[in-house]
Amino acid sequence: MFQSFEETARPEQGPPRLAALRALMADIGVAGFLVPRADAHQGEYVAPRDERLAWLTGFTGSAGFCAVLPQIAGVFVDGRYRVQVKTQVDTEHFTPVDWPETKLAPWLKTHLPQGGTVGFDPWLYTAEQIETLEKGLAGSGITLQPGPNLIDQLWPDQPAPPAGAITPYPEDLAGESAADKRRRLGATLAKAGHEAAVLTLPDSIAWLLNIRGSDIPRNPVPHAFAVLHADGHLTLYAAPEKLDDAVRAHLGPEVTLRPPDAFGPGLRSLTGPVRLHKASVPLQVVRQLEDAGVAHAWGEDPCIGPKARKTAAEIAGTRAAHLRDGAAVCEFLAWFDAQPPGTITEIDVVTRLEEARRATGALLDISFDTIAGAGPHGALAHYRVTRASNRTLQEGDLLVLDGGGQYLDGTTDITRTLPVGQVGQTERAAFTRVLQGMIAMSRVRWPAGLAGRDLDAIARYPLWLADQDYGHGTGHGVGVHLCVHEGPQRLSRQSEVALEPGMVLSNEPGYYREGAFGIRIENLLVVQQADTLPGGDAGARLCFDTLSFVPIDRRLILPEMLSTEERAWLDTYHAACRDKIGPRLSDATRLWLQRSTRPL
Repeated sequence: MFQSFEETARPEQGPPRLAALRALMADIGVAGFLVPRADAHQGEYVAPRDERLAWLTGFTGSAGFCAVLPQIAGVFVDGRYRVQVKTQVDTEHFTPVDWPETKLAPWLKTHLPQGGTVGFDPWLYTAEQIETLEKGLAGSGITLQPGPNLIDQLWPDQPAPPAGAITPYPEDLAGESAADKRRRLGATLAKAGHEAAVLTLPDSIAWLLNIRGSDIPRNPVPHAFAVLHADGHLTLYAAPEKLDDAVRAHLGPEVTLRPPDAFGPGLRSLTGPVRLHKASVPLQVVRQLEDAGVAHAWGEDPCIGPKARKTAAEIAGTRAAHLRDGAAVCEFLAWFDAQPPGTITEIDVVTRLEEARRATGALLDISFDTIAGAGPHGALAHYRVTRASNRTLQEGDLLVLDGGGQYLDGTTDITRTLPVGQVGQTERAAFTRVLQGMIAMSRVRWPAGLAGRDLDAIARYPLWLADQDYGHGTGHGVGVHLCVHEGPQRLSRQSEVALEPGMVLSNEPGYYREGAFGIRIENLLVVQQADTLPGGDAGARLCFDTLSFVPIDRRLILPEMLSTEERAWLDTYHAACRDKIGPRLSDATRLWLQRSTRPL
């Protein structure tokens, strides 16, 4: 099994560790210390060594941070984790804080009214994060002090840095050679007047060099730093033991290899201006360049945009991966429907789904820990089942099942909500509203130039009409055998990045009623050019093409709530599931698929 079911949160260990941190803070003379869930590469998922937030507080979510002061320790979490955090931290010692509604600067000013020094590790915060925080603290008497990581000083058995092997990625799947990528992006640096760009995002480095890594579970990326020069030459700072002869040959003579401890001296030897991405480069990189008198210029990581706009080869591989994965999910669903209520657990569901994906013979890893939340667990948007929390699926439950696979040709992510026995009308009505939002996003056409924030409300509108909503974004970008959460594209109120052809995104509206049930329906989509409709105005239009093909459970739909167009979309989608997935299935599952995709 890729997924384990051990409980990693240890709320009881939080108070003594918090006390030790406060004692160390007092010794060095700081009034506060910031503990993010982050590493020097600013990835969403971190290696065990970098699980400092979980070590201190017990909270294991993929986003959040803790601000420790003498009298209060705030654990800041967003809408995905507000139920989870209450179960994972000792709330007598740690105070959950709704974020981003409550921002850190006003919170610090409230709880440090007399001012004081707040310490932080400059490797774990970007220049943009610290700049924003300093602006918010202006005039408060609170100062920020970069320095050593205090958690590292207190954590006696902190794991070593990861040392996973790096492997070449096939050029026929990438659609462009690494040398061509380096030269193309180097030319953009030269045109902008930049001598080099510092790369710290692991997926940027993996994409640019056509390599993959194994330092982070579920995400095939390497921990490394790189400097891309305007002439296309690149210096890669990675542990030598990660690189075998095949990788060294793949990288070629225009890639200079250096160990990680050479990164600082390498930065100080650069000739500026050096491009830095303010939103991803650690502040410590900026400090080292400034200390050496090397000029820097703010600009986007040059890999981010090109990586998001998939090549034709990447899109073709992604389609193939989704058909393979869709067949595996259907094999699972046929099994699931044959299990009577009260006979299987959430762990059984996760295990069986992974077995179905493994049976493809192509699964390299799951793309994230599978979410299988039944009944009230479904209201936890990022629920992870453990042996302690494992629930037997009972009559009337809804099961939120969200999972994906890492295949060499693509990364998948799909969610289906499933009934256990007979489900109530309240749940079915909410499910139908979520489905209406998902269909609306699937069908939308828009003028080129719009961003995710311009489209996000389309999926929420049916829920808003019933005074319902969900606390997460409608969709995230997805990589190609890279990270399942990939920027910069998103379907979100916060996203100002224009959607462009080739971008892959999820479409996953939901609804969650704390203590009762959850609902989410998710497909992946790719942005493409749209033909002008008869009678339409001229101008560039974009639309989505669906990549995921797995039936949506008809038993949860209230057909009378759907419009004629919505019914037609669903019937057409289900016909496509039969055509595309049916030939890949066992005989028994093919019969299940025929029954599950009958027209409404």
